[in-house]
Amino acid sequence: MFEVLATAFEPFRRYMPRAKLTVSLPESLWIHEISTAYPDTTFRVSSVLPGSDVAIGVIELAAPNPVPILAAIDDQSDIRDLELLWKHDETALLQVETSNPLLLVPLQRAGVPIETPFSVENGAVTWELTTSSDRLSTLGDAFDERGVEYRIEYVRAVDASRAENPLTDRQLEVFRTALEAGYYDVPREATLTEVASALGVTKSTCSDVLHRAESAIARWFADEYVGSRVRV
Repeated sequence: MFEVLATAFEPFRRYMPRAKLTVSLPESLWIHEISTAYPDTTFRVSSVLPGSDVAIGVIELAAPNPVPILAAIDDQSDIRDLELLWKHDETALLQVETSNPLLLVPLQRAGVPIETPFSVENGAVTWELTTSSDRLSTLGDAFDERGVEYRIEYVRAVDASRAENPLTDRQLEVFRTALEAGYYDVPREATLTEVASALGVTKSTCSDVLHRAESAIARWFADEYVGSRVRV
């Protein structure tokens, strides 16, 4: 399947393929057993360090009572080390070291960087990947060789010239000030006049810059998530 997509992208080399995959976790992995035993819990991986025979990840989980989940993780045979980094109410942050990096091997072989954060739920992991079409094809081959089941949610072309921040520095400053002040909250926590005052500019100037920023964000969103999407 990835070979077809690679061929389709040949005429568009200035466009970067961005793919979203849902990968079924092999049953031999600790995270498969734990996530299926607690299907209502989302395991959010905020960082990961893969190796040839070990993988270390920082994982956040939210559950009414995370203690039994932590105990269940610690009992897994492929867990070398488990450290509780932080816990507050129903949220826990932990660092896990596992001796079975099976799922990460295909990514390493294909040379596809792992983007974080990503989520694991009920025996499946969802990844968003930005790489070349050739590397996506190699990744698909590596999954197939190891019998790892996966589903392509989408592959779309991202214009490399538009991949950076769509806002100017000034637009970003004004937009961030408005956002942090609560201008976009529902109900609104700050008026346009208050945002302008915080920036030391007139209300009309603030309105003009915000309008331009909002227009740039809207066009970027349309290009990223609406107009250029290629579904499989």
